[in-house]
Order: sequence, then structure tokens, then C-alpha cells
Amino acid sequence: MPSIKSLTDFEDSFYFNKKVFIRVDFNVNVIDGIVSEDYRIRSTMPTIEYLVKRGAKIILGSHLDRPNGKDLRYSLSPVSKKLSEILSPFNIKVYFSNDCMGGGTLDKINQLNKGEVMLLENLRFYSEEEKNDEIFSEKLASYADIYINDAFSTSHRKHSSTYGTVKFFDTKIIGFNVAQEIEYLSLLRDNPPKPFTLLIGGVKIKDKIGALNNLLPKATKVLIGGAASYTFLKASGISVGDSLVDDNYLSWASKALNKYEEKIILPIDHKVAFSENSTEYLMVKKNIPKNMKGFDIGDETVQNFIHEIHNNNNGLGTIFWNGPMGLFEEKPFRTGTMALARIIGSVGKQKSFSVVGGGETVDAIR
Repeated sequence: MPSIKSLTDFEDSFYFNKKVFIRVDFNVNVIDGIVSEDYRIRSTMPTIEYLVKRGAKIILGSHLDRPNGKDLRYSLSPVSKKLSEILSPFNIKVYFSNDCMGGGTLDKINQLNKGEVMLLENLRFYSEEEKNDEIFSEKLASYADIYINDAFSTSHRKHSSTYGTVKFFDTKIIGFNVAQEIEYLSLLRDNPPKPFTLLIGGVKIKDKIGALNNLLPKATKVLIGGAASYTFLKASGISVGDSLVDDNYLSWASKALNKYEEKIILPIDHKVAFSENSTEYLMVKKNIPKNMKGFDIGDETVQNFIHEIHNNNNGLGTIFWNGPMGLFEEKPFRTGTMALARIIGSVGKQKSFSVVGGGETVDAIR
């Protein structure tokens, strides 16, 4: 298997006057045309600045949300303005192409000067992106000489910009952002400093199985919240009402609970409502009533989780957090996530090694 190439594996002159396509993750919150949180944009700055200093012409590709076709509410134009604002102190020009595939896109790219940047419009405006369409992939590849992946959070997707287009490039490189993520996760996989607290939330159990199988034996404590917890709770015999459960993984969850009973800690109370749009909710202990759904961990669970984090990681060891504790995008159900973000942020400022994964989780910790 060929080794992964990084930016510094090549001479500086290699990038001079080359067109470089960078797959970035600019899937940020945009409210009334304004980027509300620019962490994901800033995380790509080391890669962009490195290439600009070496005279490359940079083409950036990203998605924003799930537009289901061309929907200007999900245009990357506001992101382009924020990117320009960030790079302007370094005298780096940023251009925006209001298409990523139209006939004029290549013309605009060919007009780029050395050290300039162009952000393409939302790649998901074309359904071919998510379908990993061969023609779409080849067209993207025609824009540049070098491919760089600096979007770790989307690297698992078999989409055109992250998978299909790669084979059309002779030179394929990872950016500094991806390299750092790999370094951190390799440490977690191979030798996480103890004590090791694993905090799991979010929705999809199936996306976490591989990581859990690897990390459960290494963890000191495993705190499970969010929608992921309802599969475990149901497997343990607790009634979860109409909460989201992945029935395909009930057997796996049951085996994990039996094997790691001493480690795994589940919610003991919940914020529940009839729907995610409810403005009112109930706080219930243990069993969730029929026809109701859990949307956040309860106050006692928050305190229980904080107690475990303090006991296990009082300035020491490792914390790995993936996935929010509730329906974070809805204000009534973000309390649990925000409370844990504050405590992990404070513990992480000491000697603990904290790794936070997942877009909403990163937004909360910021």
C-alpha cells in the first residue's frame, strides 16, 4: 500500500505555478448570509498559506449542508466573503465562482495568478457529487494538477470530490489539517494516555461501531448520550418510547454492555417531547413514556457525566468526545452538550489530551 504523501514531502518549487485543488470542509453555519462560526475555515489556513507562499494557484471545493439541487440559500458566497476577510491581512486575493461545473468555471480558474485562491460554488448543487459520478469526477480533476484532501470530516464519503476524482490525479496529498487529525487519532488508537474517558453521542451507531470496537477495550470509562444512548438503553431493558433506536445494533449493544458493564455509563434522566419542534419538554427519569422521544440528556445525567470526567481526568489522561448529547441544533435540547463542552474545555486546558470529533461537537466546544 503506498504511503500517504504530505505537503512537506515535496520541494517548495514543486508547487510553483501549479493549479492545486483542495477539498476543504466549509460546511459552516450561515445565518442571514453571515458565517456565524469560522473554525472550519480557519483550520485550513495553514495549508492555504503554505501553498500561497510557494506560488501555487489554489482551487477550493466544498459542500454546504444538503441543498437537494441548486438552492441559493446554501450558496458558499458568504463563506467566500469570510475567507477573503481572513486572508486579506496576508494580501491573498480570494475569488468566488458562482458555479463549480459550468462552462465559465474553467475559464475563471485559468485566469488565476500565482498565490491567488478561488472557491467554487457548493459541490452538492450537482447531484453527481454525492453519486460519485465518473464524468463529474473527471471534470473536477481537469481543473488542477495536484489534489489535496484537507477535509478529514468528509474523507469517509465516496463522493466525487473526496473519492472519485482522486484517481485522475498523479499527485495526491493530504493537507496539514488532515495530517494533524490522523496523528491525534493514531495516538487514540494505539496508545491513549490513561485514564482514558470516551464520550459518545450523536445519532448513528453504525458509523461508530469500528471506533467503539477498537476503543472500548482501552477506555477507562465510556459515557454514552445523545440518540446513540437509546439503542443501548433499549438493549438494557429500559423503555425509550419513540426515541431513535437502531434495531440492527441492539444485539451488538447488548453484548457490549455485558462485556464492559464496569465501564459503560448511560443516561439516567432525559429531556423528552412529542417532536423535535416542541417548545415544551418534560424531564423524566429512567423510562421514557410512550409516544414521546428523548432529545437531550437530563440534568442528573449531566452532573453524573461531569463527575466521571472530573474523577477520571482531573488534569490528566485522555478525553475523546464524538457526537452531541442531544438535538443540538434546537435550543431547548442543547443544554447537555454545552455543559459538557464547558467542562471538557476547562479540563483540556490542564494536562489532559482532549480530542473532539464531529461538526456539531466541535461547534459546541468552540
